Amino acid sequence: MSAALKPLRFALLASLIATGAAVAADDQPKHGIAMHGAPELPADFSHFPYANPEASKGGEITYCVVGSFDNLNPFILKSMRTTARGVIDTIFGNLVFESLMMRSADEPFSLYGLLAESVEMDEARSYAEFNLNPDAKWSDGTDVTPEDVIFTYEAYTEKGRPPYSSRMAKIEKIEKTGDHSVRFTFNDKADREFPLIVAMTPIIPEHAFDIETFDQTTLKPVTGSGAYRISEVEPGRRIVFTRNEEYWGENIPSKRGFDNFDKVTIEYFLNANSLIEAFKKGICSVYAESDPVRRQRGIDFPAAREGKVVSETFTNGIPPAVTGFFFNTRREKFADPQVRRALSKLYDFGWVNTNVLRGEYERTLSYWQGSHLSALGKPADERERALLEPFADRVTPDVMDGTYGKAEMAGAPIGRDEMREALRMLQEAGYSLEGNALVNADGEALTFEILVTSEEGEKLAAVFQRVLKKIGIDVSIRLLDDSQAQQRKQRYDFDVIIASVGFSGSLSPGIEQINRWGSQAAKAEGTFNLSGAADPAIDAMIDAMLNARDMNDYAAAVRALDRLLMSGAYVVPMQHDSDEWVAYWSDLAHPEKTPLYGYKLQTWWHKTDAE
Repeated sequence: MSAALKPLRFALLASLIATGAAVAADDQPKHGIAMHGAPELPADFSHFPYANPEASKGGEITYCVVGSFDNLNPFILKSMRTTARGVIDTIFGNLVFESLMMRSADEPFSLYGLLAESVEMDEARSYAEFNLNPDAKWSDGTDVTPEDVIFTYEAYTEKGRPPYSSRMAKIEKIEKTGDHSVRFTFNDKADREFPLIVAMTPIIPEHAFDIETFDQTTLKPVTGSGAYRISEVEPGRRIVFTRNEEYWGENIPSKRGFDNFDKVTIEYFLNANSLIEAFKKGICSVYAESDPVRRQRGIDFPAAREGKVVSETFTNGIPPAVTGFFFNTRREKFADPQVRRALSKLYDFGWVNTNVLRGEYERTLSYWQGSHLSALGKPADERERALLEPFADRVTPDVMDGTYGKAEMAGAPIGRDEMREALRMLQEAGYSLEGNALVNADGEALTFEILVTSEEGEKLAAVFQRVLKKIGIDVSIRLLDDSQAQQRKQRYDFDVIIASVGFSGSLSPGIEQINRWGSQAAKAEGTFNLSGAADPAIDAMIDAMLNARDMNDYAAAVRALDRLLMSGAYVVPMQHDSDEWVAYWSDLAHPEKTPLYGYKLQTWWHKTDAE
């Protein structure tokens, strides 16, 4: 442990943050917290409404993914490449590590007790005191303690990866306040969302990790407090999790109806085609697909026709995740937003939707499309204009007045008019046509490479490539495997890359936006700010969003951020399908209710003979 971090462990005197906020006399521990308002479920709730507390326990499930892995510690910089899925996972669940509180998938942003059975905060959110569940244990039977919570932040700060490594920057002090309680006092850098981020941070056991080697990859099964232990590891091929029969949290409300399989296996495949064939053979239990053509082809095989495999469409209530072509603005050729805006006009969604996607998709343009947080098609209101007034030149007039995107949303194929307009914009940015090449004032041709990681991505990039070629831009396409792409993304070693802004959309965007769009994230290796966005206007909108106390002010800040991102053209968004299509073998069952954030595999179970 470094000398700089030792005071975290042994500090004895409490202090107030710079605001001087005092603890209110009527502050009481609460079972849950929400970003805005109060959590929907009462203190005596028995289970989340999208989980079945009567689900049978037993059986097994096998998930299949494309890629590889060589590490089991997801909290270090080296883990950005190839950490095994499932250890902590937004899709398959956090099988090994848990946090102080658990997020409800049926509310925009509310948390309920997990390792901590309750939390106390003042109205200013200057501190948060978590009361650990006395029954909480690590998978080796050792008690979860306040010392473990403190050690977690020491390890993350000294040797963790972003965003975990930067969390102490907003914390003035962490102290043990009782045998089962730990208190975080925040400094003036903290915002109103930050206590919830602390509550969601995975906690690790002090006795099972060595701080000196924490930043090294490992294939030794790690110890957590979750419902599963790692029982088998075949590097790059397979990882097996076995349910801990003595799991401490099986009957707490936030976990009732979860973690129903005795065994969870995650199999790795080199490509999507081999994964699909494995699903047909029954190796994979579940197959999710967004491509409508592959959906039809993937489900048409004997077992499906016999009813042994079913397909189902789930509808969620959140904005679609934005997938698109990320421009690396760290490179001079993409530093000018005028250039990016011109190129953005030439993604031929109309042709793609008709000829590749069977007309089943919608064009994505907003980062919170289809929700009250989206600025698309809406003129800026007074609150937004006030926020954006110091940065008036950052938002284009059509984005400000709500007319932006009408042509793109119509879905017509790219024609001569669109190409002529894009060329005009590029000429205003200093480019000109010389023969068949578009060149800058120094005679350098505008060329770039698009990195893709799938055959589907390669097809979409080829459509973009074809249109750009018509106005004199030479584009090459490089197909990489997942591991290679991760390394290139971590170092920002690309011109343009097809990627996703996040794993899913959100009705409660927050601190993760700093890691995706913040200026500091643009400079740090391994963040999700792939585009390299570094704009004080974006930073200001994120700050306004994180510190808003009123829902109207919060929504205005998000819409203002949306306008900046659309105007900045950091990404060429492609398309989305709001429905989630899943095929699965018929021996699986799931709850009737689909939560706001979509179906949750952690709540599925293996049917009994009676079912």
